Amino acid sequence: MSQLNAVVHSVTDNNFIIHQMTIDDLKIALSWAEAEGWNPGVDDANNFYVADAGSFLIGELNGNPISSILVARYSESFNFIGLYIVKPEYRKQGYGLKTWHEALKLISHQSAALDTVLEQLNNYEKFGFKSAHSHLRYQGIINGKIAEDVIDLKTVNFDQLCRYDSQYFPSFRPLFLKTWINQPSGQGYAVVNNGELLGYGVIRKASEGFKIGPLFAENKEIAEKLFFALSTYANGSQIYLDVPDINHQAISLVESYKMQLVFECVRMYTANEPSLDWTHIFGVTTLEIG
Repeated sequence: MSQLNAVVHSVTDNNFIIHQMTIDDLKIALSWAEAEGWNPGVDDANNFYVADAGSFLIGELNGNPISSILVARYSESFNFIGLYIVKPEYRKQGYGLKTWHEALKLISHQSAALDTVLEQLNNYEKFGFKSAHSHLRYQGIINGKIAEDVIDLKTVNFDQLCRYDSQYFPSFRPLFLKTWINQPSGQGYAVVNNGELLGYGVIRKASEGFKIGPLFAENKEIAEKLFFALSTYANGSQIYLDVPDINHQAISLVESYKMQLVFECVRMYTANEPSLDWTHIFGVTTLEIG
């Protein structure tokens, strides 16, 4: 869980109750995400729960789970909202909006970020979110290899990894990273030169195929080495990577290997964008919690 205090939040409206998720509730919400075609990772319940379970909310109607939303409060300056879902048969009845408002209460007037499909831009703009750039999901099959200077991520000094990660993610997230790099159905690789970490990436098994994220690197050459190494874990299965459209070298990399664009979403913020050098971000961690 994040360094912020967990809050057990609950609201009751007739027979509709919103409360803090258990990990079993999160598994239910991730099953909805799978049904929506979001293709979550098979270990994502455990991966996400450590981020900030105190602000993950589930809505129940007569004891039946029908809505979800995650608020990952990484720090006072960076909160990420994701997995905002209402079961199809309960949409346009006000349950989603009530769930959304409870999530906003958890971060008060602090800044927030999210990724959304193009069709929902106007709805989030009403709550003060502004578009920054797009994330493009690419899909393909890659015949990878592991170069001599690519090493297992678990062999990298963990404090060094956390410091490097915080250059390209808007907050320090050691608890999340510890779980992310050790997930049972995943693998990480890094490139280190003379003791300096120059890039790292993680691949995990998803509902369909495998997803790479994050993929952070000092240049395209290192990103490509990591991309190839991570691809060996997929063993010929489909690979998915969410690429920032403002990193033109990242787009060039995936398109040079004939990966196909299959999905687009927009990153939005309520305040100024975090100061990140997106030229080193070849793939974001996850669209669900940043």
